[in-house]
Amino acid sequence: MTTTTIECRGTRTIAGRLARIAAVAAAAAMLAACSVADKLADVGHAPSLSAIENPTAAPGYRPVSMPMPEPEPPVYNSNALWRTGARAFFRDQRAARVGDILTVRVSISDSAKISNATARSRTANDSVSVNGAAGLETLINKLMPADAEASALVDTTTSGSASGSGSVDRSESIVTNVAAVVTQVLPNGNMVIEGRQEVRVNFEKRELIVAGIVRPEDIGSDNMIDSEKIAEARIAYGGKGQITDMQQPRYGSQVLDILLPF
Repeated sequence: MTTTTIECRGTRTIAGRLARIAAVAAAAAMLAACSVADKLADVGHAPSLSAIENPTAAPGYRPVSMPMPEPEPPVYNSNALWRTGARAFFRDQRAARVGDILTVRVSISDSAKISNATARSRTANDSVSVNGAAGLETLINKLMPADAEASALVDTTTSGSASGSGSVDRSESIVTNVAAVVTQVLPNGNMVIEGRQEVRVNFEKRELIVAGIVRPEDIGSDNMIDSEKIAEARIAYGGKGQITDMQQPRYGSQVLDILLPF
């Protein structure tokens, strides 16, 4: 009865795993079919550009919530010519409100080179023999198999070794300007920005996305800010088209790489 129960449980476990694998494969096939349909629609045509829309209404948009300091009461200066927080006598033309536009200087030049190697080995020898046991040698010999010897009761030798190596050598460089829109003003005055730029050259479309949090003090008088001054920066540069398709493995290969354990 116990054996039958264990076999039933094992069968159900295997069936459940196969069902999950089949579900993943079906979902991947559906996604691939949708992507293939979109690509078939672009056969003979360049990739279409996205429509200009409100970033806060785009699918997947999530408002930013960050730790804020305690609110301070406003300070009013009577008979003053200068507005509190202003950096110029005339009206500040820098982005400060939701919907304002500023320019982001994207300048990324990263390089990293890492190389490591690991080697490990171990050898162990163990032996146990019974040459004398207070007169019990005869009893021990009777208890052991006929071809066993008490002088060589246990004799083991183990060895193991492992080696590994890895290296990383990459270099990235992006230098460009992109306009971003203020989508949110936080209670402490910092602003959430998001910018998107699409450029189509022949049958290849390149897309640049910039998002993050900026301080008004870091925006220059020319209404520009450097990318390294953006907190929680999210910068993405990619594209789609014939060249990108040729650089990617086929859908079947990608699915097999995920499902196959070896």
